Amino acid sequence: MRQLKIPAAFIRGGTSNAIVFNASDLPDRMYWDDLFLAAIGSPDPYGRQLDGMGGGISSLSKVCVVGPPSRPDADLDYTFAQVSVADALVDYGSNCGNMSSAMGPFAIDEGLVKAAAANGEATVRIHNTNTNKIIAARFRVEEGLALVDGPVEIPGVAGTGAAVDLDFLEPGGAGTGALLPTGNVIDRLTVPGHGAIDASLVDAANAFVFVDARTLGLDGSELPAEIDARTEVMAQLEAIRAEAGVLMGYATSARSITSDYPSVPKIGFVAPPAAATTLTGEAIAASEMDLTGRMVSMGNVHRALPLTGVLGFAVAAQIEGTLVHRATRKRGDSALLRLAHPSGIVEAAADVSRTPHGWQAAMASVRRTQRRLFDGYVYVPASRVPALSTAMDSAAD
Repeated sequence: MRQLKIPAAFIRGGTSNAIVFNASDLPDRMYWDDLFLAAIGSPDPYGRQLDGMGGGISSLSKVCVVGPPSRPDADLDYTFAQVSVADALVDYGSNCGNMSSAMGPFAIDEGLVKAAAANGEATVRIHNTNTNKIIAARFRVEEGLALVDGPVEIPGVAGTGAAVDLDFLEPGGAGTGALLPTGNVIDRLTVPGHGAIDASLVDAANAFVFVDARTLGLDGSELPAEIDARTEVMAQLEAIRAEAGVLMGYATSARSITSDYPSVPKIGFVAPPAAATTLTGEAIAASEMDLTGRMVSMGNVHRALPLTGVLGFAVAAQIEGTLVHRATRKRGDSALLRLAHPSGIVEAAADVSRTPHGWQAAMASVRRTQRRLFDGYVYVPASRVPALSTAMDSAAD
């Protein structure tokens, strides 16, 4: 049977890869799920996505759609789709911060947005439709195209690249409408099979559940494969996430959170600074960090923290009383957080303050790199998208 072909680019943004589509090249949204699943290669019971563009883990199983802005304070709309590896599920419930770094350069390179000057710094205001938030991306252009080569190195990515500075404006309430969805800095959850567990529920750039590593019987420095292999810990993390998701208003039952909301809220755990070893075998000293963090997404521990997770940690670290704040080393008035994760140390800044109306986050910022890896067409077997194939045939007649 024939295949359908759709113009697309394959791009690395931060520590993630994604298929990136121009919205004008896609069919009606009712066909997106089947199309994205087929293009990525899901569902795959072998967990490798060899028959698609995915890489077998959540950070490599993503789709982005870029189109004209739907609000006047933005230059473009960006919709993110997290595609499950093992299940026939496409989740639009959260944003991917790492891929956000590639959206401005993609728009410039595709001619969707024009840089103010052919050479110099470009600023693109990105409207993430998943969270209805604005992200300001700043990066250099040369001869009208986004610069790729540069000196910036980010943990988890080999080599260096050109800087993309991202400011997530007013990131609070991206998923639930409130920076602290329950109004509390710590909530005591009753988790079936695990008893009472303290957690901090913070919604900044995405919705997050943070717990103390010691609650899980961990010291926080464990590497992802070790944690993934501890099935009792992973089950406990999912049970906590599910209960917190109900409290945050995503669903009315923990069962529904697990089945229908696998990517949101996200869950992470924290520990104070401590000497550790990265995935590459590099030793990092406690003095180099302010906090140790790990995060789970779609059932696996991230090899390098998702960017929105970094921002969530950075914001939560400045909210007095959260479990993240308690574990963070304080360095005077510095708003910069040095966060240790499995691939090294990442830095992020957040502007957070306590107002008469409660805690407010004005902005959270981080630096990334990005690179277009190839473009052309992504091919999808017509048998995988029968409804779309029929609609296209009818339109051609």
